[in-house]
Amino acid sequence: MTVHAGEAAAARWYEVRDVGGGVARISEPHVHQILRANVWWLRGTERDLVVDAGLGVVGLRAGVPAMFARDPMAVLTHAHLDHVGAAHEFRERAAHAADAGLLAAGVPASLYGPELARKLGTDDVGDPFPDVMIDALPYEGYDLGAYTVPGVTLTRSLADGERIDCGGRTLTVLHLPGHTPGSVALLEEHTGTLYSGDVVYDGYLVDDLPESDPAAYRRSLEVLAGLDVAVVHPGHGRSFDRARLRHIVTRYLAGR
Repeated sequence: MTVHAGEAAAARWYEVRDVGGGVARISEPHVHQILRANVWWLRGTERDLVVDAGLGVVGLRAGVPAMFARDPMAVLTHAHLDHVGAAHEFRERAAHAADAGLLAAGVPASLYGPELARKLGTDDVGDPFPDVMIDALPYEGYDLGAYTVPGVTLTRSLADGERIDCGGRTLTVLHLPGHTPGSVALLEEHTGTLYSGDVVYDGYLVDDLPESDPAAYRRSLEVLAGLDVAVVHPGHGRSFDRARLRHIVTRYLAGR
């Protein structure tokens, strides 16, 4: 993977797309697909909610300043670098209690593929790790080796079944361990929208990290298959409907 300093890469680091219903999808096109996670920005009548916080190579506050105008709370679906990189920029941060210790310590992180694989304890996530995890530097002279994810203390510990009210939209927390012990998804029952993090997306589902639990993962996916869901906004890739959700789950339960 070739890295280019480019011209003002930081100014175009994030891509923001309105998906309707007061929701925007934020992605990082210069990040390799293994770590190219979605950040979901939900606008309520009383406050905003941000699901996950990207890789943090470029700050979300600098890259998407409008998102911070109403002091949003960040909900972190699990403690992996591509979902919590900019979590420290939020005044309020919520995640499952199982992830609190790792988030406080700072999650394993590197922009060098081989080093990241070593830190994560795996070299198999559906695709081989490239030498470098980004294809552009945010600015000339950026030090790839200095990249870290700062530790963050949670201001709210989430539990299964807990509800988050943003005004005009309420989301229910679903604790769905397997990918990681603290993995959660958020369900907006009124619209049938599921924000699934890495519990499910349309791709290779990673269940063989040192902290993964395949048996728990199967149970979590069985729960998802039974939900009345209209659309899934995942942690990676494109959104999909209930039929595709059931297909992904069925394929996984059948042994891929």
